[in-house]
Amino acid sequence: MTAQEIDAEVIGERRRLLSLAFRMLGTVAEAEDAVQETYIRWYRLSQAQRDAVEVPRAWLTRVASRVCLDVLGSARVRRERYVGPWLPEPVPSLAFTDPALDDPADRATLDESISTALLVVLESMTPAERVAFVLHDVFAMPFGEIAEVVGRTPAACRQLATSARRRVDGTRSGRVSRAAHDATVRAFAAAARAGDLIALVTTLDPDVVLRSDGGGLVRAALHPVRGSDKVARFLLGALGKSPAAEVLELETPDGLGFALWAESRVVGVVTLEVTTDRITDVRMVVNPEKLTLWN
Repeated sequence: MTAQEIDAEVIGERRRLLSLAFRMLGTVAEAEDAVQETYIRWYRLSQAQRDAVEVPRAWLTRVASRVCLDVLGSARVRRERYVGPWLPEPVPSLAFTDPALDDPADRATLDESISTALLVVLESMTPAERVAFVLHDVFAMPFGEIAEVVGRTPAACRQLATSARRRVDGTRSGRVSRAAHDATVRAFAAAARAGDLIALVTTLDPDVVLRSDGGGLVRAALHPVRGSDKVARFLLGALGKSPAAEVLELETPDGLGFALWAESRVVGVVTLEVTTDRITDVRMVVNPEKLTLWN
């Protein structure tokens, strides 16, 4: 393979690397920075060193994963300094998904792996757990190669991935089908549009939690809102304060959600989690820096 062909192959990996980095880091900006750093390290190699790399895709994947591992090590401190609740960046369905995939089941699986619900769970993991889970369960990397990334034995990496998978599976218990999710969300929307407090409360779990991520850049609740009555009143109050904003149904990796439109642009994305037949989590991202792919 010529140097030009290798360069073309390396550049062609950018979408895949972004896909990997986003799942590890939870925001598009951090993913793009990680991928840029990966390419910087590639082009810092001498031509002889690049020619010696047998599989550029594998090299890029390992380096990008190590970069993400380093970023995750400092991310918790940054999250603690964040103004208000921090939420992963919501992205459109099929974002960072290989367009060549023909199997709807494969597309659905990859779509779920960029859902806000899953990314929230990944945030609770250690950096090593998160990297091991993403590399093995999403990108099917063998544990021997994962061991090179996280600096542990293959057996230890297997344990990390198992622990991470157990956490993910624990959050899926009680989760309803996509059709049931969307039906509950539509009932929630109808009650909110009608300003019907009682009907809205009935769509919410008694212990529902609403988190609003404005990042200190726009107005948002600085603390989670808990309980069906408080969440319902908060939502109706927010709608009343923004009569010009449009609330439109939106397909997201989490199922049916909502886009908040104002002045011909998306100013917020709402994703919801439904367990049994009630909404248990309402996640509102209004931080403009986390809405880049919607505008």
